[in-house]
Amino acid sequence: MQRPTAIAFLGLLGLGSLVPPAAAQLAVLETQDLRLIYFTPSESFLAPHVARCFENSLGFQRKLFDYRPAGKVTVLLNDFADFGNASAGVTPTNNLSVQIAPLNFAYERMPANENMNWTLNHELVHIAAADRTTAGDRFFRGLFQGKVLATAEQPETILYYYLTTPRALAPRWYQEGIAVFVETWMAGGRGRAQSPYDEMILRSMVKDGSRFYDPLGLVSEGTKVDFKAEATSYLYGGRFMSYLAYTYSPETLMRWVTRGPGTKAHYASQFAQVYGKPLKQAWQEWVAWEQQFQQANLEGIRAYPTTPYVDLAPQALGAVSRAYLDAPRQKLYAAFNYPGIVAHVGAISLKDGSVQKIRDVKDPEHYIVTSLAYDPGTRTLFYTTDNYAYRDLLSLDPDTGRAQLLIKDARIGDLVFDGASRSLWGVRHFNGSTTLVRIPFPYHEWKQVHTWPYGEAIFDIDVSPDGQLLSSSHSDISGRSSLRVMRIESLLAGDVTPVASFDFGPALPSNFVFSPDAKYLYGSSYYTGVSNIFRYELATQKLEAVSNTETGFFRPLPRSSDSLVVFRYTGEGFVASSIEAKPLQDVSAITFLGERIAEKYPVVKDWSVGSPAAVPLESLITHEGHYNTLEGVRLESLYPVVQGYKDSASVGLRVNFSDPLLFNRASLTASYSPDDSLPTSERYHVRAEYQRHDWTAGFQRNGADFYDLVGPTKTSLKGWALGLGYNRLLVYDAPRRLDLKAEVTYYADLDRVPDYQGVETNFTEELATRVRLRYQDYRHSLGNVDEEKGLGWEAGFLGDRVTGDVFPKGYANLDLGLALPLKHSSVWLRGSSGWGPGSDRQEPFANFYFGGFRNNWVDHGNEKRYREANSFPGFEINEISGTNYAKGMVEWNLPPVLFRSAGTPDCYLTWARPALFATALVTNVDDAALRRTVANLGGQVDFRLGVLSRLELTLSAGYAAGFESGRPPRHQGMLSLKILR
Repeated sequence: MQRPTAIAFLGLLGLGSLVPPAAAQLAVLETQDLRLIYFTPSESFLAPHVARCFENSLGFQRKLFDYRPAGKVTVLLNDFADFGNASAGVTPTNNLSVQIAPLNFAYERMPANENMNWTLNHELVHIAAADRTTAGDRFFRGLFQGKVLATAEQPETILYYYLTTPRALAPRWYQEGIAVFVETWMAGGRGRAQSPYDEMILRSMVKDGSRFYDPLGLVSEGTKVDFKAEATSYLYGGRFMSYLAYTYSPETLMRWVTRGPGTKAHYASQFAQVYGKPLKQAWQEWVAWEQQFQQANLEGIRAYPTTPYVDLAPQALGAVSRAYLDAPRQKLYAAFNYPGIVAHVGAISLKDGSVQKIRDVKDPEHYIVTSLAYDPGTRTLFYTTDNYAYRDLLSLDPDTGRAQLLIKDARIGDLVFDGASRSLWGVRHFNGSTTLVRIPFPYHEWKQVHTWPYGEAIFDIDVSPDGQLLSSSHSDISGRSSLRVMRIESLLAGDVTPVASFDFGPALPSNFVFSPDAKYLYGSSYYTGVSNIFRYELATQKLEAVSNTETGFFRPLPRSSDSLVVFRYTGEGFVASSIEAKPLQDVSAITFLGERIAEKYPVVKDWSVGSPAAVPLESLITHEGHYNTLEGVRLESLYPVVQGYKDSASVGLRVNFSDPLLFNRASLTASYSPDDSLPTSERYHVRAEYQRHDWTAGFQRNGADFYDLVGPTKTSLKGWALGLGYNRLLVYDAPRRLDLKAEVTYYADLDRVPDYQGVETNFTEELATRVRLRYQDYRHSLGNVDEEKGLGWEAGFLGDRVTGDVFPKGYANLDLGLALPLKHSSVWLRGSSGWGPGSDRQEPFANFYFGGFRNNWVDHGNEKRYREANSFPGFEINEISGTNYAKGMVEWNLPPVLFRSAGTPDCYLTWARPALFATALVTNVDDAALRRTVANLGGQVDFRLGVLSRLELTLSAGYAAGFESGRPPRHQGMLSLKILR
């Protein structure tokens, strides 16, 4: 649930650019424990329901975890994404960000429950499990006046973070595992602890002999190589928690995960205390048990003959979209998303199984990749981009790969082509509701057909070949689902009454499509616990199974009257296959672990929280009105810090302030250097910073920095500075973005040029103006360790006014990357040039400076600093200068090396990322006498380290040789540990 957090944050940045009208768009509803912030008037209808869901869930957390929030939990509602999701955090304050769009039901990974009720249940388990305290935790929260968020600026905060919220640093499988387990029983047994999707994955792993990762291998390698990525944490965590509950009892499980008196701060230490054995041993026992459990399920499925299949492609293709058959050319069009290759629309050859890449999908959705439709008459594909935000609609020529934007920010998916009218049909998500829309040729506008009430959703629509019928899967607010067929003529007249329907109960009907003669609909469902293919006959409204599979079949596509293309689930993703479409008399069901838990321990049946409608909200509300971000600013935390000033150490205190949404953030840091070698006037250091939306303001006196203690790069600065900055996100169209950054800073009492250490100046005052426009459009595949292709550029202006003299300079940077056939490998061309009109080349402010890797031994900046314009490994920092320059680099990012078991769960290696580079630089291009031409050749290896399960550090080692005509080669090494990601 990290992606929705980023979307919400960027959405808030966009909102922030509207100051001051932004505040008027936000409203707040408060109870004793809740601060619900939402956009008014669009989300006003939903706020009371969300508040009831919150109070309903929190009441349960009080009983189960004995949890009482120390302060209000801030919940932000937003509609910044086309699919519902949420994220939770407990540091520095308890907060939730909730996307109100309907859920994504692909493959039935999530329960078809009411969105807000399910979301608040799940997320408040996170809050309760991570925020519950002991007396020791409360002591440190009091000492630091709050919960301390770990920041790269001050590495000491990592320790403070652990001391104030130790369980927030447990691994993700632990945190998602307990949330998955508890949420299921809160919903009366509906949830991912009883998920047929999870059962299918585990059953497939046993059938295929796949590796079951141990806790270390899961976090270091498993989430990187599996096409499910971080969702693997939900699978392993939820299943391990369920196994523990079944084997030992739910009460024992809760003693492990509940922080309270006498418990250990570290999750693994508490496990050993509760269960009397190491966590790793219990994990191995679970794997052995799981293999036996799933083997029994496989044998049960085989009680009836399993459906034979013929694979149409030799390899699994990760997640897949809906597919379409181009029979004359013997191709199958679909979109694919799997590790090592950027997500794309492609074609599978039905002749030899080869896969042709047609076009990348910008911002793919993890499981459905994109919404895809096909017009066989004109051989035009239609697909969506920005699938995690506001979806765009495009057309695509499968022969040339050329795409054309049709509708920007349409927010429409579930596309299907109607050949009778040459129109597209789709489902639009907006403000939490679902709308069926029609997009007539030439596809530049959509027309609303029908909007369902909040809580009801339709998805996986299809249109009959004659254009008379439209089918859809329908989920209601109670969690029941049905397959419905409606007449298009009636739909266009406003009548959504189905002419045929089938109630699937709690199971979902998925991807049902019409047969060529429109007599049947073929689709998949876990109706029997296993995802089989079913045939629904419209005339008789009879449902029949046409497959009995050991793992799961999905996305059927009629190939002929008796043959279907299906996508077969494997541990590496979906494989295109072919089966016979023959009705079966019997198929086998499976045993769910959740069922066994409920039978063995009926107490979990008492965990159901009931309907939130019963919450007497009116009596709980303490305040309603507009939300003012400034009024919400409070003390966030204060703690001791260590800093460096020049070659001296200093100690001091940092105080942080913020509002619950982090719209306003301020900090004040003061420290003192006891070094007698420093002049008295330079021994004290003060820095104050304030950020509000796009604006920042800062003041410093003898600015100090922690990282000046640990390396060659120095940023500490004598004197004082007063600055104002503006940072505006001009374009956000993920992954495309365009940023404008402008800063004006006044310096006084200087002894060196502020931007360049070691470059002294005779001037003591300076007014510095910096303006930068930066664009980037970088792409990567699942499991990436770096960007793998794309384009980026930056143009900037540097202006320095010193005692009446003005020194203007301009520069431009360009990065161009190309993905190689090797997984996660790419070649990049990076260029930079700059020019200043200064006639006095001896004046420091007139020059650009280059040299060095610029990484400190301990650092918090970009670990690949050699890519930056002013870096030049092989020469000393700022050794090379010029009033103008041209620079070019070729960089090869080699395939990364993944580590499965290097370390311990608290400190481990994840991957090693090698890269080679060669650079050439010319300065003073216009003056042959002063011109300097240098080159280098080098490499760097970055090792990603996981620390305390959730924090990431990077250890980098680099070497470069510098070359200059008439001089011997120069050699330079670099070793650096970057704090936090």
